[in-house]
Amino acid sequence: MATHAAGGGAHAGTAVRHTGKPTTMFSGWTKLAGALMFFGGLLAVSSGVAALREDAVFASTRSYAFDYSLTGWGWVHLFLGAAIAVAGIAVMLTGATWARWVGIVLAGLGMIASFMWLPYFPLWAVITLAVDVFIIWALCAGMNRSPAQTT
Repeated sequence: MATHAAGGGAHAGTAVRHTGKPTTMFSGWTKLAGALMFFGGLLAVSSGVAALREDAVFASTRSYAFDYSLTGWGWVHLFLGAAIAVAGIAVMLTGATWARWVGIVLAGLGMIASFMWLPYFPLWAVITLAVDVFIIWALCAGMNRSPAQTT
């Protein structure tokens, strides 16, 4: 026989706390995605600054299908990295749905930028592609959960 708490609430021995405030709990994967976005954004900013300061920092593959100005990609990485870092802070601090969607869009743009960055910094571009895929997965993984399910 099962015993139930009076009023149909929690079972006996279960502590329930009502604070009156909405809960904003989100998963550890979401927090990790936000941290990766923040630090990855800072690294993209530093790559952008390096590309703007000195074109000789990066080696270029001559036979790559896409041939773009390294200075132009420096500006792209600078602004995109700053936006990703700010979105990562928003994801880490709030875990809000809007922050997740912004993070998903920016991580997708980061994937495109990483793909186009392949001729200049191949190993790092492949690593950031993989990290961006993980970030998108982690931000999408908890979207349909209610705060009670994300403990």
